[in-house]
Amino acid sequence: MFENLSNRLQDVFSSLKKTGSIDETALDSAMRDIRRALLEADVSLEVVKKFISEVKQKALGQEIIQSISPSQMIIKLVNDELINILGNDTATVNIEGKTPASLMLVGLQGSGKTTSIAKLAKFIKSKYSKNILLVSLDVNRPAAFEQLQKLAHDIDIDILPKVENQSPENIAKRAIAAAEINDIDLILFDTAGRTSIDDNLMQELKELESILEPIETLLILDSMTGQDAINVAKNFSDKIKLTGSILTRVDGDARGGAALSLKMTTGCPIKFIGNGEKIDDIEIFHPDRIANRILDMGDVVTLVEKAAESIDHQEAEKMAERLQQGEFDLNDLLSQINQMKKMGGISSMLKFIPGMKNLGDKANTVSDDAIKKQEAIILSMTKLERRKPKMINSSRKQRIAKGSGTVVSEVNRILKQHRKMADMMKRVSKKGMSGLQDLGLPQDFNNQIPPEFLKK
Repeated sequence: MFENLSNRLQDVFSSLKKTGSIDETALDSAMRDIRRALLEADVSLEVVKKFISEVKQKALGQEIIQSISPSQMIIKLVNDELINILGNDTATVNIEGKTPASLMLVGLQGSGKTTSIAKLAKFIKSKYSKNILLVSLDVNRPAAFEQLQKLAHDIDIDILPKVENQSPENIAKRAIAAAEINDIDLILFDTAGRTSIDDNLMQELKELESILEPIETLLILDSMTGQDAINVAKNFSDKIKLTGSILTRVDGDARGGAALSLKMTTGCPIKFIGNGEKIDDIEIFHPDRIANRILDMGDVVTLVEKAAESIDHQEAEKMAERLQQGEFDLNDLLSQINQMKKMGGISSMLKFIPGMKNLGDKANTVSDDAIKKQEAIILSMTKLERRKPKMINSSRKQRIAKGSGTVVSEVNRILKQHRKMADMMKRVSKKGMSGLQDLGLPQDFNNQIPPEFLKK
């Protein structure tokens, strides 16, 4: 998400950095380029006008022309204004209120509503340990209930059984009664959608809103629809009371205009983004972290949080003990590869690291295909070879290459990579986190990692 906008802004900032000072003419030129970049990213014209006006006013107000580093000041002002239009503070999902509390998801057909309700249910269950009931109120779309039922089964969450020929309003009342009997904390309602907004849909949602009195009404929007998503959001917010939104398919949206326009259009915060097809591919929307990603400043905090959720802690403890003894074999490397795959692969991780967003497209050595090939090579080795890589001679390399569908040079490459990583792990085990500076990581890397993740 935001790849096009990010690349365009980087071009603007690179041009600014080449000039020793910036006069008002240069500032106007930079603002024109930023304006064009925002419009090409599908950001609404109203939001673009406000963005440019605010940045320019603050730039001139702070006497940026006399600044020692004017380009850096403009980058900071752009970053601050991005955070402002994205919503400033992180908005969490509201799960408190009367029991059972109701949460209603609304949106058009095809926006990813049913998948999002399952993702959200699993997120709430794992984070807050709530007893949840899923309810399908879509009586129009064929197999709508069956789709939600399968997802409910996959995440081990109850779903209200189907009764034929019931209206959405009657289903809603039955769900509330069932939840009260079964000590349900939270009911998530998957409402019907349409291919386009019509009076019947809005009337149905208004009646459900009256019956459910939801503590949250979240609008599900497909980010890839660009400006259409903003029009949909405005129509929904004019008819019912929205409390937030979830943007879906952000992994396939290179522009990001919907995210940058949504908060100002509806007055409601973006609460989550769906960034993949898997049930765990949902994350809290942090405006400051998203702004950092747009400006290619990375998002190490989210990366560390993802790692904490994905890592097998027992396996990590075993590896830590081995590292303390200076041991790191090919089984350990295989374990790290598996952890990377759980986090979405190298290309997914690189976007969170400052200045590394596009590295996956430029270097084959870090591509996800290369990771799969490395895994195949290690799995083609015997257990003894993995424990003692030094014993792998020429004939063994030929056998391993044949078994993994690779060539000997690729086997040599992973053995060389293992030796480098083994040396690196030894340095870290001896020097602790201070050893990171020897590895060429960004100077502020440690400062971006939450302290709790550095505790032993």
